[in-house]
Amino acid sequence: MQKKGCPYGTHRVISPKGVLPQPADVIDNTMEIYDNEVLINVQTLNVDSASFTEIVRRACDGKKPTDDLSAADIQSIKDTMLGIVAKAGKHKNPWTGSGGMLIGTVEKIGDNYVGDLKVGDKLATLVSLSLTPLVIDEIIDMRPAIDQVDIKGHAILFQSGIYAILPDDMPENLALSVLDVAGAPAQTAKLVQSGDTVVVIGGGGKSGMLCLYEAKKRAGVNGKVICIAGSPKSAKRAEDLGFADEVIVADATNAVEVYNKIMESTDGKLADVVINCVSIENTEMASILATKDDGTVYFFSMATNFTKAALGAEGVGKDVNMIIGNGYCKGHAAIALQELRESELLRKVFTDLFA
Repeated sequence: MQKKGCPYGTHRVISPKGVLPQPADVIDNTMEIYDNEVLINVQTLNVDSASFTEIVRRACDGKKPTDDLSAADIQSIKDTMLGIVAKAGKHKNPWTGSGGMLIGTVEKIGDNYVGDLKVGDKLATLVSLSLTPLVIDEIIDMRPAIDQVDIKGHAILFQSGIYAILPDDMPENLALSVLDVAGAPAQTAKLVQSGDTVVVIGGGGKSGMLCLYEAKKRAGVNGKVICIAGSPKSAKRAEDLGFADEVIVADATNAVEVYNKIMESTDGKLADVVINCVSIENTEMASILATKDDGTVYFFSMATNFTKAALGAEGVGKDVNMIIGNGYCKGHAAIALQELRESELLRKVFTDLFA
């Protein structure tokens, strides 16, 4: 008889006791399922950008995922990932605290699991790897530039775990790359109103491009969408998409530089909404300074230090609404996938980069 499980997965927590699986240091990753769990045969891990960047930096002497990585570098990344899972029972980055998500096939369903899943369904989990019991038997392949790792292994989905059945009108890797950041465009759709001035920091990246599209769609002809890109290459990508009214190359860690450029771009009015999609540290103050009083900053980036954001806003006398980048938003999977169906240009860019 299958053991009874908590819908939130607390029965898997080893230490410290009394916490949920995400903040836990160690969870039980034995693959014998409880009565309300789903066993998934995992195909691919999509590690979140901030997490993978930090893993590569530490494993490869400061290199970035987009650098020319040697065979020794790749092995070092594999060893680091395997070590994280062996120690924690899940892929929770010990430096960033973040995880990512996965795609796989439903292999077994608990007797008391409530839901529509069937054995054989191909799905993407929409809960973080930082709380998902995971076993990696072998790392088969790695695409560092897009944070994807193909494995042989299994994972557990809790009763409370959200997921999306993979669509049949686009390649799996393409759907995975979009679903991994689905919370960002969905939150953008909620936050941006007609006529708003919107700044997307990191608008040339994966989540940023989706946010630019959604921001322009919601702000309309009376609004203004500004992209802050960290390099000429990402700026060119954003310009070619055409969703931003203005593309600015700036260092998001230089808060005053960003502030001055947004002041100039908005005739001193600043932005109603700022969306931070970058995967590097110390961009909190650029986001805050670019926002007008009573405006909203949405920190989607998992590299955000919320202490720096809170105390930093206080320190400069900014009365802004700051939203933590909740990766879940009602309907977020449908919204993100629909963007690729609506925009052939966006789909082509995502296909070229990630599929």
